[in-house]
Amino acid sequence: MTEKYNRLVHEKSPYLLQHKDNPVHWYAWGEEAFRAAKEENKPIFLSIGYSTCHWCHVMEHESFEKEEVAAVLNRDFIPIKVDREERPDVDDIYMSALQAMKQRGGWPLSMFLTPDRKPFYGGTYWPKPVFLNLLGQIEKVWRESAAQVTETGNSIVEFLKLQKSAQAEGVGLSEEVFGQFFRQSLMSFDSRWGGFGGAPKFPHANQLSMLLRIWRRSGEARALEMVKFTLDKMARGGIYDHLGYGFARYSTDERWLIPHFEKMLYDNAQLAVAYLEAYRATQETAFRRVALETLDYVLRVMTHPEGGFYSAEDADSEGEEGKFYVWTFEELSEALSRDELDHFCRVYQVSPGGNFEHGTNNFSLAPEFAWSEKDNPLLKSASEKLFRLREARIHPHKDDKILTAWNGLMIRSMALGHQVSGDKKYLEAAGRAMDFLKRHLAPDGDLLARYRDGEARFAGRLDDYAYLIQGLIDLYQCDFRHEVLNWALILQGRQDAKFWDEEGGGYFFTDGSDASLLVRGKEGMDGAMPNANAVSASNLLRLHDLTLDASYRAKALKTIEAFAPLASEYPTAFGTLLLAYDALTDLSSEVAVVEAAEGEGEIFLHGLREHFYPNVVVASTRGPSNFPPLLQDKMASGGKTTFYVCRNQACEAPLQDAEVALKKLEEFTPYVLLAE
Repeated sequence: MTEKYNRLVHEKSPYLLQHKDNPVHWYAWGEEAFRAAKEENKPIFLSIGYSTCHWCHVMEHESFEKEEVAAVLNRDFIPIKVDREERPDVDDIYMSALQAMKQRGGWPLSMFLTPDRKPFYGGTYWPKPVFLNLLGQIEKVWRESAAQVTETGNSIVEFLKLQKSAQAEGVGLSEEVFGQFFRQSLMSFDSRWGGFGGAPKFPHANQLSMLLRIWRRSGEARALEMVKFTLDKMARGGIYDHLGYGFARYSTDERWLIPHFEKMLYDNAQLAVAYLEAYRATQETAFRRVALETLDYVLRVMTHPEGGFYSAEDADSEGEEGKFYVWTFEELSEALSRDELDHFCRVYQVSPGGNFEHGTNNFSLAPEFAWSEKDNPLLKSASEKLFRLREARIHPHKDDKILTAWNGLMIRSMALGHQVSGDKKYLEAAGRAMDFLKRHLAPDGDLLARYRDGEARFAGRLDDYAYLIQGLIDLYQCDFRHEVLNWALILQGRQDAKFWDEEGGGYFFTDGSDASLLVRGKEGMDGAMPNANAVSASNLLRLHDLTLDASYRAKALKTIEAFAPLASEYPTAFGTLLLAYDALTDLSSEVAVVEAAEGEGEIFLHGLREHFYPNVVVASTRGPSNFPPLLQDKMASGGKTTFYVCRNQACEAPLQDAEVALKKLEEFTPYVLLAE
């Protein structure tokens, strides 16, 4: 019999290491656990979570740290722990299984599997008495009816295979999908507090980005208003950290006041992009400020000394959710002068009774104050004092693993931050993160998914490739370094070789080499992060414009077509795919900038980056060059910096006036939104 002990001590994942001292004899996902389950003919108890997950902590303290629970798990089950951020492929299969059981998804994900890993019953968080009772029932059912349980598991797996491989039938996309997207957004829009739907309320960054494009090409003022109102309410609310910057995961109430306090790298990356795009579209400086403050938070708190970006900060500190962030009125009174206290309380809606648990306060900017009130010397001095005091508190746990996919999202955000602000610190941060990934997570060319404590591990999935390629394209648009674009092209080739579905179009999430995964899925719908197939479609369109390689555009079309029927029916669930379709159907321009002398293209680039041209791709040279192919045969006519505006590989007459070239980019293919 296999030796029994808690094997998580050998792991690098912060989440798994949080459980290394549990009396439960945890295994990591792998052959050792699977072999033990088969040899002992025991069902597997699979627990999936992540290190900054509040209810994962609760279930650990209530159940996994308790000897009586551990005794049952160790005797009757093979317990396996999985970090969903390390293994999104495993998480996706069993979360889909849970949803197939008509259960609501969430983490911790708690699933019972047959010894050959087939799911037959699951849930999320269970209080200790419920969990203990359930363990007894599952053990009895397995002992008395293993054949029936196995048949249930087989049925669920067959359903998942059908669900994740079937090609949806129906019509392709038409531009009417943008009208459907707008109307669905309008129906779920909260006109009082912003955002979509009720509590708990999540930011929907890609939905906002799509609404900006609908406004740009239809002139529909309500689309823009939904974006502006939502971004303003979120930034004013307690979901935004007014002292240290950055956004929390979601709001527990409809007003954005009390967040679930964990901060995720991927949320902050996506929201920074949404605020930067809104600034470009509206020129409202508050949006620019929030975006750059968010990036500054990442640079200050979430950046490895060598340049990679960490994954998350916990909601809890000292065992209490939000303790690091909230303040009693007495604490504020002791820290601030009378004038500072009075003004701070007015601006941030603080009361002696508090607005959170135990009489504490979270801060939200009162509606009667403009964002510029933050520059009031009285408020600035108060905020600086409180920030210094807060820094002396016990900080929340930081998940310091570095994920390739999430770093790709943040490289993009940093690149766009540089484009809008001109500040080189964001460009340097994006470049250092790229170098980190290339050095540590692509040692043999293929991407690995996770780095921590000197160890790079797990074969890259589709999102690792897609998000990083997207970030590299945006980084190339900053300073036009050939090696950046060249790496994006190399990675795209590897992505195509590993994940492309020749039969149905689009990309599988995994490369098919891991036999422990019961299903090889292909998804087009957005989740908490943008869908990787949809990001790939946009990447392919941009790479086509830069390289003039028709195979990229063909793959983009097939990817969009693969998910078109479902996107037509549920457009707000496919926002990222519609961003690609927006680019496909627009007069999206490719611009070749050939400089006669270094820096002469800056007026054009500044104008391009300051305003909202979402589907423009630029290549620039500091001298004669044939890379990328968009620059081939382009010359600085008459010794002057020259701009070539091209559409679908057909270039108009060369221009030497930056303002005239920018004017050409204002042309677009309009939407006509049908009447509601």
